[in-house]
Amino acid sequence: MVRRFLADVWTAMPGYIVDFDPATCTATVQLGVQAIVSIPDGSSQNVPITVLPDVPVMFPRGGGCALTFPVRAGDECLVVFGARSCGGWKQSGGSQVQSAPGRMHSLSDGFALLGTSSQPHVIGSLSTTTTQLRSDDGATFVELDPAGQMVHVKAPGGMTIDANVQVNGTVTASQDITSTGGDVKAGSISLKTHVHSGVQSGSSNSGQPV
Repeated sequence: MVRRFLADVWTAMPGYIVDFDPATCTATVQLGVQAIVSIPDGSSQNVPITVLPDVPVMFPRGGGCALTFPVRAGDECLVVFGARSCGGWKQSGGSQVQSAPGRMHSLSDGFALLGTSSQPHVIGSLSTTTTQLRSDDGATFVELDPAGQMVHVKAPGGMTIDANVQVNGTVTASQDITSTGGDVKAGSISLKTHVHSGVQSGSSNSGQPV
């Protein structure tokens, strides 16, 4: 009797994204474990559980900041189910009355947590000493090394910074530095407009820039 009751209590299940709506941050999710259904001849069979529509997708967020990433069909997730009906909260936030009083641990009240992986899709070459924001293949990453107190950025396709940059330290470059639209200054001396003192014809060297 208890087991039959618990069969209708949904707590958490792995699944995968069928499609994702970035405007509402919700997804259609197919659960990754099938249901066992009894049939009239007394036997049973495994059948896929119906897809879950409009499942809110969780991104780490707080204090006016968020960490987002592209969500694609096939991405694995963990779906957790509310202990009570959450429809009112999904629509309005805050503290709401239960949209369906009496509904508990229902498939209608799921939330998708991205990042859970089955063994065929675990993150490869996982760093055990640093924190990384990285691509799955490890080719591109931003890495924080607490032991070395260093940050390492690897971006084979390049990096674009749309901001003024202030560097409070030594800059060392092993490749060319190219300025395409601005000026380069050493102290108050412009690379574009400076002139040299002591200019003479012939093989003499000019003086320092002024």
